[in-house]
Amino acid sequence: MKRKGIILAGGSGTRLYPITIGVSKQLLPVYDKPMIYYPLSVLMHAGIREIAIITTVEDQPQFVRVLGDGSQWGVSFHYIIQPSPDGLAQAYLLAREFLDGAPSAMVLGDNIFFGHGLPEQLAIADARQVGGTVFGYRVSDPERYGVVGFDEQGRVSELIEKPVTPPSNYAVTGLYFLDGRAPDFAARVKPSARGELEITDLLSLYLEEGSLNVETMGRGYAWLDTGTHSSMLDAANFVRTLTMRQGQQVGSPDEIACHMGFISKQQLKLRADLFNKNDYGRYLKDLSEGY
Repeated sequence: MKRKGIILAGGSGTRLYPITIGVSKQLLPVYDKPMIYYPLSVLMHAGIREIAIITTVEDQPQFVRVLGDGSQWGVSFHYIIQPSPDGLAQAYLLAREFLDGAPSAMVLGDNIFFGHGLPEQLAIADARQVGGTVFGYRVSDPERYGVVGFDEQGRVSELIEKPVTPPSNYAVTGLYFLDGRAPDFAARVKPSARGELEITDLLSLYLEEGSLNVETMGRGYAWLDTGTHSSMLDAANFVRTLTMRQGQQVGSPDEIACHMGFISKQQLKLRADLFNKNDYGRYLKDLSEGY
């Protein structure tokens, strides 16, 4: 069964007030593209074409306006309402009908991943039909995240949410490849002290049965969480620097769709025409003529 994708783009965005009072955090710009383009591009890199987008009821019309049905990129979007933000593991309960027993890859709508070998790492995770795979990224402040603990053989031994004494410097990023049992496992998770269904508790169920894998992202990768005003600016500057210096786009669904064969170069040209008044459109036009 082919893996399906989930982008969790709900939540209230209160940490980014006042700029998120009138618009969803995941639709704010990160340099030249809406934030949600970046996690979407990760799923597309993994070859995933059926994607559920979980939003609040108030924000859903804006997401539909920005993203449509996905056909412009050769994918299909299924929109799901999040009635209240009750934790990351809740996404699997909301998406149960959409998944219909299929394995999934869920990415948080405010996470940005970049790295030359990213598609290859995603392919390794996708190939595992049983169990789950998460991605560990070395950080200087692991106490702010869910953290991976390793045993003497380098295998994952524990997952701890925001530990006072972190067992390692590897944080669990917002990208999760899980098998078709994820909604059933999520149904077993009890609300934490803060009243949320924690993703760490869900992943621990896979860990307990010995089926959780951790792929560590090395020095050649960047993982950016755009949850604060400062980190949003950092992410925008990161994308701008790469775009200006390398002359290549970061997180472009249009480019990835053509590269993956989801759309033709003629369809890419139509997308370029839509943005013909800016550098993004000119970049797509050059691509469409070069393929």
